[in-house]
Amino acid sequence: MTGRAVLTEKNRWRTALVAARRALPPPVRAARAAALARAAVRLAARTGGPVCAYLPVGSEPGSPELVDALRAAGHRVLLPVVPPTPDRLDWAEYTGPASLAAGPLGLREPTGPRLGSAVVADARLVLVPGLAADRTGVRLGRGGGYYDRTLPLVGAEVPVVVVLNDEELVERLPAEPHDRRVTGALLPDAGHTPLGNNRFP
Repeated sequence: MTGRAVLTEKNRWRTALVAARRALPPPVRAARAAALARAAVRLAARTGGPVCAYLPVGSEPGSPELVDALRAAGHRVLLPVVPPTPDRLDWAEYTGPASLAAGPLGLREPTGPRLGSAVVADARLVLVPGLAADRTGVRLGRGGGYYDRTLPLVGAEVPVVVVLNDEELVERLPAEPHDRRVTGALLPDAGHTPLGNNRFP
């Protein structure tokens, strides 16, 4: 499959996945978000911290409850800060809802000191957004490339886990050479599910 064909196929997947997320009833989203928060705390209890996470936007699975639950469990939580031009993500510590301000791309970002992109190397667990993943660890994002640039800095033994709805874990997705694979998926029903690129015993 040529590069253009892969991009066309990725965009087809993106359109279908975003539409399916938007069609979910609010009570279903809320129940799944609560389940994801519980699953994240169970996973972080095995890995320890710091935990690099994120706040979901729009119809993305999860809720701010997830990062609050991680903090309540005693973990240091770092959230991404989007750079002015596409590059590696910066990070800042999440200290509660009052520490957030509006950022680019519809995100809310911590207002505290910027810690630099390299701090992701200190994480013991990295939770990332995505639209889908497949059984080999291919993750389909929105196409900005921020995580593909950032994830090479993550420690070799650290789990990189995409947060999804259960039906968004599929058998096979289109991939390009620069796509960074994940080691697992965090799902409302199935919980932490290791994938083909798993680093976590």
